[in-house]
Amino acid sequence: MKHPINLAISGFLLALLLTACGGKKNEQQQAPPPPTAVSAVKVTKGSATYYDQFPATVTALLEVEIQPQVAGNITGIFFQDGQHVSKGQKLYTIDPQQYRASYDQAVANLNVQKANLNRAQKDADRYNTLAQQDAVAKQLVDNANATLEAAKMQVEASQATIQQVATNLKYTTIYAPLDGTIGISQVRLGAAVAPGSTPLNTISSDNPIAADVQVDETQIPRFIKLQTQANVVRDSTLVLMLPNGSKYKYPGSVRIIDRAVDPQTGTLRVRIAFPNANKQLKVGLNANVRVKNSSGEPQLLIPYQAVTEQMSEYFVFVVGDSSKVSQKKVTLGARINDKVIVKNGLTEGETIVTEGTQKIRDGAKVRVSQPEQQGGAPRDSSSKQTASAK
Repeated sequence: MKHPINLAISGFLLALLLTACGGKKNEQQQAPPPPTAVSAVKVTKGSATYYDQFPATVTALLEVEIQPQVAGNITGIFFQDGQHVSKGQKLYTIDPQQYRASYDQAVANLNVQKANLNRAQKDADRYNTLAQQDAVAKQLVDNANATLEAAKMQVEASQATIQQVATNLKYTTIYAPLDGTIGISQVRLGAAVAPGSTPLNTISSDNPIAADVQVDETQIPRFIKLQTQANVVRDSTLVLMLPNGSKYKYPGSVRIIDRAVDPQTGTLRVRIAFPNANKQLKVGLNANVRVKNSSGEPQLLIPYQAVTEQMSEYFVFVVGDSSKVSQKKVTLGARINDKVIVKNGLTEGETIVTEGTQKIRDGAKVRVSQPEQQGGAPRDSSSKQTASAK
């Protein structure tokens, strides 16, 4: 009878042991996970000064193509390619011989017509005197007066011809229409040219010079304000960045705002002028214009590393009561170096997670060190505005 009793006792003890082990396992499974260690900062306001960047093309404020006005062969070139020329300076001559001959012929014809007019005037005077005495037929008087009027018209026609050939003769010498830099000549001595052919050359003004940018139509009021303040704003509000990444040392000013918005792109062309005394800027140069953007009022700035992106929306983790985090959607403004402007979604004084965001989720409990103030907002930044979040 001992065997059944021993088996029963053994089974009972085994059941107690299993129950105890299972309870410990359940207790371990139900124990909350330890708080996740993260870094955090308090949201503060600071000076948000940054630059919006616009692609630009350097262009001349004034540019003129030199076109021949008469046909002929080039007989003189009086400049060096690429040199600075002054208004009124002689540039080219076209063979004037045929035009001078036409002028001389026109002058001779005018003299003949003047002689005819003089004879017709005398005849008319004589016949009109005889008519007063009834000593001549009326028909002869009328013929004499008609001949006089025809002679006057011939003189006027000859004078017009002289003006025309004189103009053509004048056009055989081509002068610079403005101060500026002349390009490489498209013709050489002896080349035949004619009106409507390829331009002989191009002259562009070079000091000041301009940079053209295309701005969104929403930016029009901003640039109109800059234009009205052109005589006041002389600091680094408008900065030109050269192709090698260096900053052009002279600030610019808004010179021209185009008359209409392009309906295809919704953009408007703005022309910004820059001093160019040393001729460093050349027409056609590709550059960037940075426009200082500052509201003048403190704005919320947070470290950009605190932001997470999901489906083109932006979020931050805010540390709340009981050290639990909640995920908040935010609307971002411009990025300034390692910080970004927050337009909506946060308030000053809230604590946000900056490091460890990839290890937590909404509602998670975290362990943070004493929240620190941000290292101070940058007083000024010349970095490119990288994004304005939707």
